[in-house]
Amino acid sequence: MTATATRATPVRQANGRSRTFEQANRRLKWAMLAPALTFVGLMIVFPLVFTLNLSFTDAFGAVNAGKGYVGLLNFGDALLDFRRFWPAVERTALFTIGAVVVETVLGMALAMLMRRPFLGIRWVRTVLVIPLLTTPVAVGILWLLILDPTNGIANHLLMSVGIPPQEFLGSVSQSLPLLMLIDVWQWTPMMTLLLLAGLATLPGEPEEAAHVDGAGLWQRFRYVVLPMLGPTLTTAVVLRSVDALKTFDILYATKGPGGGSDFEAETLNVYAYGLTFDYQEYGLASAVLVLFTLAIIGVVILLRRRPGRKSA
Repeated sequence: MTATATRATPVRQANGRSRTFEQANRRLKWAMLAPALTFVGLMIVFPLVFTLNLSFTDAFGAVNAGKGYVGLLNFGDALLDFRRFWPAVERTALFTIGAVVVETVLGMALAMLMRRPFLGIRWVRTVLVIPLLTTPVAVGILWLLILDPTNGIANHLLMSVGIPPQEFLGSVSQSLPLLMLIDVWQWTPMMTLLLLAGLATLPGEPEEAAHVDGAGLWQRFRYVVLPMLGPTLTTAVVLRSVDALKTFDILYATKGPGGGSDFEAETLNVYAYGLTFDYQEYGLASAVLVLFTLAIIGVVILLRRRPGRKSA
Protein backbone atom coordinates (compact mmCIF):
# COMPACT_ATOMS: atom_id res chain seq x y z
CA MET A 1 0.00 0.00 0.00
CA THR A 2 2.79 2.38 0.91
CA ALA A 3 4.76 1.65 -2.26
CA THR A 4 1.68 2.12 -4.41
CA ALA A 5 0.87 5.45 -2.77
CA THR A 6 4.48 6.55 -3.21
CA ARG A 7 4.38 5.77 -6.94
CA ALA A 8 0.99 7.48 -7.40
CA THR A 9 2.05 10.76 -5.79
CA PRO A 10 4.54 11.82 -8.52
CA VAL A 11 1.96 10.89 -11.14
CA ARG A 12 -0.61 13.19 -9.55
CA GLN A 13 1.97 15.92 -9.26
CA ALA A 14 2.92 15.51 -12.93
CA ASN A 15 -0.74 15.62 -13.98
CA GLY A 16 -1.30 18.71 -11.84
CA ARG A 17 1.72 20.43 -13.37
CA SER A 18 0.51 19.45 -16.85
CA ARG A 19 -2.93 20.95 -16.22
CA THR A 20 -1.39 24.10 -14.77
CA PHE A 21 0.86 24.44 -17.83
CA GLU A 22 -2.10 23.93 -20.19
CA GLN A 23 -4.16 26.53 -18.34
CA ALA A 24 -1.30 29.01 -18.40
CA ASN A 25 -0.73 28.33 -22.08
CA ARG A 26 -4.42 28.85 -22.79
CA ARG A 27 -4.46 32.13 -20.89
CA LEU A 28 -1.34 33.26 -22.76
CA LYS A 29 -2.99 32.51 -26.12
CA TRP A 30 -6.07 34.57 -25.21
CA ALA A 31 -3.87 37.37 -23.88
CA MET A 32 -1.97 37.46 -27.19
CA LEU A 33 -5.19 37.41 -29.22
CA ALA A 34 -7.08 39.92 -27.08
CA PRO A 35 -5.78 43.14 -28.75
CA ALA A 36 -6.49 41.87 -32.25
CA LEU A 37 -9.90 40.49 -31.30
CA THR A 38 -10.81 43.74 -29.55
CA PHE A 39 -9.79 45.80 -32.58
CA VAL A 40 -11.67 43.58 -35.04
CA GLY A 41 -14.70 43.51 -32.75
CA LEU A 42 -14.83 47.30 -32.53
CA MET A 43 -14.36 47.64 -36.30
CA ILE A 44 -17.34 45.33 -36.83
CA VAL A 45 -19.62 46.40 -33.99
CA PHE A 46 -19.26 50.19 -34.32
CA PRO A 47 -20.33 50.44 -38.00
CA LEU A 48 -23.24 48.05 -37.37
CA VAL A 49 -24.47 49.99 -34.33
CA PHE A 50 -23.96 53.35 -36.07
CA THR A 51 -25.89 52.20 -39.17
CA LEU A 52 -28.66 50.69 -37.06
CA ASN A 53 -28.97 53.92 -35.10
CA LEU A 54 -29.14 56.00 -38.32
CA SER A 55 -31.86 53.72 -39.71
CA PHE A 56 -34.24 54.93 -36.97
CA THR A 57 -33.64 58.61 -37.75
CA ASP A 58 -34.60 61.09 -40.46
CA ALA A 59 -30.93 61.95 -41.16
CA PHE A 60 -30.70 63.90 -44.41
CA GLY A 61 -28.13 66.14 -46.05
CA ALA A 62 -25.33 65.39 -43.58
CA VAL A 63 -24.70 62.59 -41.13
CA ASN A 64 -23.86 65.02 -38.32
CA ALA A 65 -26.79 67.36 -39.02
CA GLY A 66 -29.66 67.60 -36.57
CA LYS A 67 -31.84 64.53 -36.80
CA GLY A 68 -34.82 63.09 -35.01
CA TYR A 69 -35.85 59.54 -34.36
CA VAL A 70 -38.71 58.30 -36.53
CA GLY A 71 -38.90 54.69 -35.38
CA LEU A 72 -39.58 52.16 -38.12
CA LEU A 73 -40.70 54.76 -40.67
CA ASN A 74 -37.62 54.27 -42.89
CA PHE A 75 -38.12 50.51 -42.94
CA GLY A 76 -41.76 50.99 -43.91
CA ASP A 77 -40.81 53.43 -46.69
CA ALA A 78 -38.25 50.94 -48.04
CA LEU A 79 -40.56 47.93 -47.91
CA LEU A 80 -43.39 49.87 -49.58
CA ASP A 81 -41.16 51.16 -52.39
CA PHE A 82 -42.21 49.02 -55.35
CA ARG A 83 -40.54 51.35 -57.85
CA ARG A 84 -36.91 51.03 -56.75
CA PHE A 85 -36.46 48.82 -53.65
CA TRP A 86 -38.25 45.61 -54.67
CA PRO A 87 -36.94 45.66 -58.27
CA ALA A 88 -33.45 46.07 -56.77
CA VAL A 89 -34.13 43.05 -54.52
CA GLU A 90 -35.21 41.03 -57.54
CA ARG A 91 -32.12 42.01 -59.54
CA THR A 92 -29.86 41.20 -56.60
CA ALA A 93 -31.40 37.74 -56.28
CA LEU A 94 -31.23 37.07 -60.03
CA PHE A 95 -27.63 38.24 -60.26
CA THR A 96 -26.53 36.18 -57.27
CA ILE A 97 -28.37 32.97 -58.15
CA GLY A 98 -27.46 33.10 -61.84
CA ALA A 99 -23.79 33.87 -61.28
CA VAL A 100 -23.25 31.40 -58.41
CA VAL A 101 -25.02 28.51 -60.19
CA VAL A 102 -22.94 28.95 -63.36
CA GLU A 103 -19.73 29.44 -61.39
CA THR A 104 -20.39 26.31 -59.33
CA VAL A 105 -21.11 24.14 -62.37
CA LEU A 106 -18.13 25.44 -64.35
CA GLY A 107 -15.88 25.34 -61.29
CA MET A 108 -16.80 21.73 -60.60
CA ALA A 109 -16.22 20.74 -64.22
CA LEU A 110 -12.82 22.44 -64.33
CA ALA A 111 -11.83 20.98 -60.96
CA MET A 112 -12.70 17.47 -62.13
CA LEU A 113 -10.72 17.99 -65.34
CA MET A 114 -7.66 19.22 -63.44
CA ARG A 115 -7.95 16.58 -60.73
CA ARG A 116 -5.52 14.31 -62.53
CA PRO A 117 -2.11 15.66 -63.66
CA PHE A 118 -1.61 16.23 -67.37
CA LEU A 119 0.93 17.92 -69.59
CA GLY A 120 0.83 21.69 -69.09
CA ILE A 121 -1.36 21.66 -65.98
CA ARG A 122 0.87 24.25 -64.30
CA TRP A 123 0.32 26.67 -67.17
CA VAL A 124 -3.41 26.03 -67.06
CA ARG A 125 -3.56 26.80 -63.34
CA THR A 126 -1.49 29.95 -63.84
CA VAL A 127 -3.78 31.24 -66.59
CA LEU A 128 -6.82 30.27 -64.55
CA VAL A 129 -5.97 32.58 -61.64
CA ILE A 130 -5.31 35.65 -63.80
CA PRO A 131 -8.90 36.99 -63.46
CA LEU A 132 -8.59 36.71 -59.67
CA LEU A 133 -5.50 38.95 -59.71
CA THR A 134 -7.43 41.77 -61.40
CA THR A 135 -9.43 44.25 -59.35
CA PRO A 136 -13.20 44.31 -60.01
CA VAL A 137 -13.08 47.92 -61.23
CA ALA A 138 -10.38 47.03 -63.76
CA VAL A 139 -12.43 44.02 -64.85
CA GLY A 140 -15.47 46.26 -65.35
CA ILE A 141 -13.53 48.78 -67.42
CA LEU A 142 -11.91 45.99 -69.46
CA TRP A 143 -15.27 44.48 -70.38
CA LEU A 144 -16.75 47.92 -70.96
CA LEU A 145 -14.14 48.43 -73.66
CA ILE A 146 -14.63 44.94 -75.11
CA LEU A 147 -18.42 45.36 -75.25
CA ASP A 148 -18.40 48.93 -76.55
CA PRO A 149 -21.13 49.02 -79.26
CA THR A 150 -19.03 51.15 -81.63
CA ASN A 151 -15.37 50.29 -81.15
CA GLY A 152 -15.48 47.14 -79.04
CA ILE A 153 -13.98 43.93 -80.35
CA ALA A 154 -17.11 41.94 -79.47
CA ASN A 155 -19.25 43.56 -82.19
CA HIS A 156 -16.43 43.23 -84.74
CA LEU A 157 -16.29 39.49 -84.05
CA LEU A 158 -20.08 39.17 -84.33
CA MET A 159 -20.20 41.07 -87.61
CA SER A 160 -17.41 38.90 -89.01
CA VAL A 161 -19.73 35.88 -88.72
CA GLY A 162 -22.81 37.66 -90.00
CA ILE A 163 -24.46 38.59 -86.69
CA PRO A 164 -25.70 42.20 -86.44
CA PRO A 165 -24.04 44.46 -83.85
CA GLN A 166 -25.49 44.47 -80.35
CA GLU A 167 -25.91 47.22 -77.76
CA PHE A 168 -24.57 44.96 -75.00
CA LEU A 169 -24.28 46.98 -71.78
CA GLY A 170 -26.21 49.83 -73.39
CA SER A 171 -29.27 47.60 -73.67
CA VAL A 172 -31.81 47.39 -70.87
CA SER A 173 -32.49 43.69 -71.49
CA GLN A 174 -28.89 42.58 -72.06
CA SER A 175 -27.16 44.43 -69.21
CA LEU A 176 -27.90 42.13 -66.26
CA PRO A 177 -27.14 38.83 -68.07
CA LEU A 178 -23.87 40.29 -69.38
CA LEU A 179 -22.92 41.48 -65.92
CA MET A 180 -23.53 37.94 -64.65
CA LEU A 181 -21.18 36.61 -67.34
CA ILE A 182 -18.53 39.14 -66.35
CA ASP A 183 -18.83 38.00 -62.74
CA VAL A 184 -18.61 34.37 -63.90
CA TRP A 185 -15.46 35.15 -65.88
CA GLN A 186 -13.75 36.64 -62.83
CA TRP A 187 -14.88 34.32 -60.04
CA THR A 188 -15.18 30.86 -61.62
CA PRO A 189 -11.43 30.33 -60.99
CA MET A 190 -12.00 30.82 -57.25
CA MET A 191 -14.69 28.14 -57.22
CA THR A 192 -12.40 25.88 -59.22
CA LEU A 193 -9.51 26.27 -56.79
CA LEU A 194 -11.71 25.71 -53.74
CA LEU A 195 -13.26 22.57 -55.19
CA LEU A 196 -9.90 21.35 -56.48
CA ALA A 197 -8.49 21.66 -52.96
CA GLY A 198 -11.47 19.71 -51.64
CA LEU A 199 -10.99 16.97 -54.24
CA ALA A 200 -7.33 16.66 -53.28
CA THR A 201 -8.31 15.72 -49.70
CA LEU A 202 -10.77 12.95 -50.66
CA PRO A 203 -9.68 9.32 -50.13
CA GLY A 204 -9.29 7.35 -53.33
CA GLU A 205 -10.46 3.96 -52.01
CA PRO A 206 -14.26 4.52 -52.26
CA GLU A 207 -14.00 5.66 -55.88
CA GLU A 208 -11.69 2.78 -56.76
CA ALA A 209 -14.08 0.31 -55.14
CA ALA A 210 -16.99 1.75 -57.11
CA HIS A 211 -14.95 1.47 -60.31
CA VAL A 212 -14.19 -2.18 -59.56
CA ASP A 213 -17.92 -2.80 -58.99
CA GLY A 214 -18.63 -1.50 -62.49
CA ALA A 215 -19.78 2.06 -61.75
CA GLY A 216 -19.37 4.44 -64.64
CA LEU A 217 -17.72 7.87 -64.57
CA TRP A 218 -20.98 9.73 -63.93
CA GLN A 219 -22.11 7.22 -61.29
CA ARG A 220 -18.81 7.52 -59.43
CA PHE A 221 -19.10 11.30 -59.47
CA ARG A 222 -22.79 11.38 -58.51
CA TYR A 223 -22.80 8.74 -55.76
CA VAL A 224 -19.22 8.76 -54.44
CA VAL A 225 -17.32 11.98 -55.17
CA LEU A 226 -20.15 14.48 -54.78
CA PRO A 227 -21.37 13.25 -51.36
CA MET A 228 -17.81 13.25 -49.97
CA LEU A 229 -17.23 16.73 -51.43
CA GLY A 230 -20.46 18.05 -49.86
CA PRO A 231 -18.92 20.08 -46.99
CA THR A 232 -16.37 21.74 -49.27
CA LEU A 233 -19.00 22.44 -51.91
CA THR A 234 -21.34 23.97 -49.32
CA THR A 235 -18.60 26.21 -47.95
CA ALA A 236 -17.61 27.35 -51.43
CA VAL A 237 -21.22 28.14 -52.38
CA VAL A 238 -21.83 30.05 -49.13
CA LEU A 239 -18.67 32.15 -49.53
CA ARG A 240 -19.36 32.89 -53.17
CA SER A 241 -23.05 33.65 -52.58
CA VAL A 242 -22.28 36.19 -49.87
CA ASP A 243 -19.63 37.79 -52.07
CA ALA A 244 -21.98 37.92 -55.08
CA LEU A 245 -24.72 39.51 -52.98
CA LYS A 246 -22.31 42.31 -52.09
CA THR A 247 -21.13 42.96 -55.67
CA PHE A 248 -20.81 46.67 -56.36
CA ASP A 249 -17.54 47.49 -58.14
CA ILE A 250 -18.29 45.84 -61.48
CA LEU A 251 -21.86 47.14 -61.57
CA TYR A 252 -20.89 50.72 -60.82
CA ALA A 253 -17.85 50.68 -63.12
CA THR A 254 -19.90 49.49 -66.09
CA LYS A 255 -23.33 51.04 -65.55
CA GLY A 256 -22.65 54.06 -63.37
CA PRO A 257 -25.05 55.63 -60.82
CA GLY A 258 -28.44 53.99 -60.55
CA GLY A 259 -27.36 50.94 -62.53
CA GLY A 260 -28.21 52.58 -65.85
CA SER A 261 -30.72 55.02 -67.29
CA ASP A 262 -33.66 52.70 -66.53
CA PHE A 263 -32.13 51.23 -63.34
CA GLU A 264 -31.69 47.97 -65.28
CA ALA A 265 -28.63 46.90 -63.25
CA GLU A 266 -29.49 48.52 -59.93
CA THR A 267 -28.99 46.01 -57.14
CA LEU A 268 -29.45 46.72 -53.43
CA ASN A 269 -25.83 47.81 -53.08
CA VAL A 270 -26.11 50.28 -55.95
CA TYR A 271 -29.48 51.47 -54.65
CA ALA A 272 -28.13 52.09 -51.13
CA TYR A 273 -25.07 53.86 -52.56
CA GLY A 274 -27.30 56.18 -54.58
CA LEU A 275 -29.48 56.97 -51.57
CA THR A 276 -26.38 57.80 -49.54
CA PHE A 277 -24.17 59.80 -51.91
CA ASP A 278 -26.55 61.00 -54.63
CA TYR A 279 -29.66 61.82 -52.60
CA GLN A 280 -28.04 62.05 -49.12
CA GLU A 281 -30.97 60.21 -47.50
CA TYR A 282 -28.85 58.64 -44.79
CA GLY A 283 -31.72 57.37 -42.66
CA LEU A 284 -33.43 55.54 -45.52
CA ALA A 285 -30.12 54.26 -46.89
CA SER A 286 -29.21 52.86 -43.45
CA ALA A 287 -32.58 51.09 -43.24
CA VAL A 288 -31.97 49.51 -46.66
CA LEU A 289 -28.51 48.36 -45.54
CA VAL A 290 -29.92 46.86 -42.34
CA LEU A 291 -32.52 44.94 -44.36
CA PHE A 292 -29.79 43.86 -46.78
CA THR A 293 -27.60 42.62 -43.91
CA LEU A 294 -30.49 40.63 -42.46
CA ALA A 295 -31.12 39.11 -45.91
CA ILE A 296 -27.46 38.06 -46.20
CA ILE A 297 -27.55 36.48 -42.73
CA GLY A 298 -30.74 34.63 -43.71
CA VAL A 299 -29.12 33.32 -46.92
CA VAL A 300 -26.08 32.06 -44.99
CA ILE A 301 -28.27 30.29 -42.41
CA LEU A 302 -30.38 28.74 -45.15
CA LEU A 303 -27.40 27.44 -47.09
CA ARG A 304 -25.68 26.12 -43.98
CA ARG A 305 -28.75 24.28 -42.67
CA ARG A 306 -29.60 22.39 -45.86
CA PRO A 307 -26.77 19.81 -45.64
CA GLY A 308 -27.71 19.07 -42.02
CA ARG A 309 -31.29 18.37 -42.95
CA LYS A 310 -30.28 16.06 -45.76
CA SER A 311 -27.88 14.08 -43.62
CA ALA A 312 -30.50 13.82 -40.89
